[in-house]
Amino acid sequence: MIIIAERINATISSVKEIILNRDAQGLLGLARRQAEAGANYIDLNVSTGVGSPEDEIKAMEWAVETIQGELEIPLCIDSSNPAVLAAGLKSCRGKPAMLNSTKAEQKSFEEVIPLAKEYSTPLVALTMDESGIPKSVKDRVRAGEKIVEACKHYEFPIENVFFDLLVMPISTDVTQGLTTLTAVTEIKKEFPGCRTVLGISNISFGLPGRARLNAGFLHMAAYAGLDAAIVDLLNKEMVVAVRTAELLSGKDKDCRNYLRVFRQ
Repeated sequence: MIIIAERINATISSVKEIILNRDAQGLLGLARRQAEAGANYIDLNVSTGVGSPEDEIKAMEWAVETIQGELEIPLCIDSSNPAVLAAGLKSCRGKPAMLNSTKAEQKSFEEVIPLAKEYSTPLVALTMDESGIPKSVKDRVRAGEKIVEACKHYEFPIENVFFDLLVMPISTDVTQGLTTLTAVTEIKKEFPGCRTVLGISNISFGLPGRARLNAGFLHMAAYAGLDAAIVDLLNKEMVVAVRTAELLSGKDKDCRNYLRVFRQ
């Protein structure tokens, strides 16, 4: 399973301060700890809600250059602003990256898919459109169909698409966990060759014992066919959950990663 570490996100107050103050050591410390915990990619969302779109572009350029000046870990460039995505990719100096994200809207297709194609980067595609996040499996797959057609139009390979089936908190709708898991399975059946990704921690928002809920959901998602997970690798319980999910789904040869966690 591909693991994308989620903690460099400016919606977190401590990370917001790191971004606004250009705290290079604070940023590198977060990145290094996540890399050491086993991340394949580090998600990088620098949208502080302060200042102009140009400020976010500058923050993304600073963050990418700061991290890649010290670490080899690939980045997942995360923004709803295509200009910020472009700035992040340009700053990556040719090192591997992931692009997060596009969605089933024409404007997003026009601005983001060509960008992913230009840089030959994997693309996270949200299965939502102008109406928001669909509540049903059928409507999420339908949004996926629009994304697949757009990728065909731009000659972007489906193998490079990671469909995000959009985890909703079960605190607001207890059916949404199963809906998302079913959507993972169905979209992989519908579009062979595509891959899937979920932001695991969204499932437990508003509830106690979040790490346990997240771990249980990750195990179920692995069984449903999940290919990549966005998780908090600074939580030791989630590190164990990741390696357990890989082991139980037959993706950990000789139990090596699972045993390594316990040796550490």
